[in-house]
Amino acid sequence: MGALAPLRNREFRLLWTGMTTSLIGNGILLVALAWQVYDLSGLPAAMSAVGVALSLPQVVTLLIGGVVSDRFDPRHVMLLSDLVRAAVMATLAALALTGAIRLWQIIGLTAVYGAAAGFFGPAFDALVPRIVAEEDLVKANALDQFIRPAGMQIFGPMLGGAFIALGGAGWAFAADAGTFVVSVACLLAMRRIAAPVAGPAPDEEPAASFWQELREGVAYVRSQVWLWGTFLSATFTYLLFVGPTEVLLPYVVKTELGGSATALGLVLTSGGLGAIVAALAVGWTGIPRRFMTFMYGTWAVATLAVAGYGLATATWQLAAACVLVNGLEAAGTVAWATAKQRLVPGRLLGRVSSVDWFVSTALLPLSYALVAPVAHGIGVRNTLLGAGVLGAVVTFGFLFLPGMRAPERPAPAAPAGRHRATVGAAA
Repeated sequence: MGALAPLRNREFRLLWTGMTTSLIGNGILLVALAWQVYDLSGLPAAMSAVGVALSLPQVVTLLIGGVVSDRFDPRHVMLLSDLVRAAVMATLAALALTGAIRLWQIIGLTAVYGAAAGFFGPAFDALVPRIVAEEDLVKANALDQFIRPAGMQIFGPMLGGAFIALGGAGWAFAADAGTFVVSVACLLAMRRIAAPVAGPAPDEEPAASFWQELREGVAYVRSQVWLWGTFLSATFTYLLFVGPTEVLLPYVVKTELGGSATALGLVLTSGGLGAIVAALAVGWTGIPRRFMTFMYGTWAVATLAVAGYGLATATWQLAAACVLVNGLEAAGTVAWATAKQRLVPGRLLGRVSSVDWFVSTALLPLSYALVAPVAHGIGVRNTLLGAGVLGAVVTFGFLFLPGMRAPERPAPAAPAGRHRATVGAAA
């Protein structure tokens, strides 16, 4: 079956189907939320406030989500996250459809949404290697990077633009709530997944406390340059370009180019197509041996392409830049997810992933908060240009951190019975 081989696994197929549906809902939300906020205020500062409300609670809950995912069945953690987010979207839909929606309500509800989302990512990262064979991990991660842009940047935005055109943002919020219900149904249909081996039996050693487990995960990350270096790289790169992209790209389409919600959806759709092609290509050809160099090279060029948003004078030019940004980002992310799953011990994967999400997104609230005053001071276009150029320089610079490319070197032969992840990490 080639790149589709992981779908032979019933549990992964259910997980993938539910995630696909909820990601389509996330794509609907990308358009609906931006359109609703700009309809209420018309100012980038309002969208910045919503971005802070969405990202700050998520950053706070990420570390907790990692420990919870390692302690309990990750499927149950994902279920709770989906249920809370479904309730938030249903409430937003009711407010919008009745005409009672206000900016402060959007800010408060997106904060609850962000807090619930903080549990989902680490749980998903911990669950995949439990249900997919090691030889299929690259293909599973390629499918993940295939469906994320397909849902969030192709079908989702297209549907979001259509819902808004037909009945307003309220119907788009309602559709997003429905996608989480489908995801919940798929998770409920999955069988219980066995936990990875966690070391000594309970009667040999007392169970570790919550904080001990969290410290163990952080200590492991600190011991691996390729982990903490990449986390920090993402921290500063996301600070530079995520806020400007998510706040100012809808502004450029709606205000400067006079486009519609459908036009914004088409721009995001083009980026999704680029990401799909890149993910399928990596899934088909495999990851290069020098995977760290490959990751940082693709991520640096992807970030540089953000400058194209600042140079664009037409919607098709925004779409072309979006293809580069999302396509190259997806290619590097397939390699990154596979590296974590192969090199990090399974019992620590949830905690390591939560540290990844936490450190990488720690400055996102600041990114959203700064974008409005920076754009007011130097202009929307210059903000996007600076974000792309500075972000690319920062990203590529971290590749030269001492020890960053150590995992690319061949690992020494392992003694009999030694776990391959331990050997890879030691390299």
